[in-house]
Amino acid sequence: MSAKTPKRPRDPNQLAKLMVDIATGEEQDAGSTPDQLKLSAAKRKGATARALSLTPEERSEIASIAAAARWKKKD
Repeated sequence: MSAKTPKRPRDPNQLAKLMVDIATGEEQDAGSTPDQLKLSAAKRKGATARALSLTPEERSEIASIAAAARWKKKD
């Protein structure tokens, strides 16, 4: 089972302080632990996993096909 992460405060002022603390490194974001940041591409889902697994040449080829489809004239 996964460990529960604490909820973020509902009060806008407390939430703003938490966000500043996370940004300055005074507090670690409960939503992104170091273990979660190191997930392999196989464990990620959808477009993120696909983007990480494609080579630059494959991405370029896909982009070229998409551009050609966008600019294709209708007969």
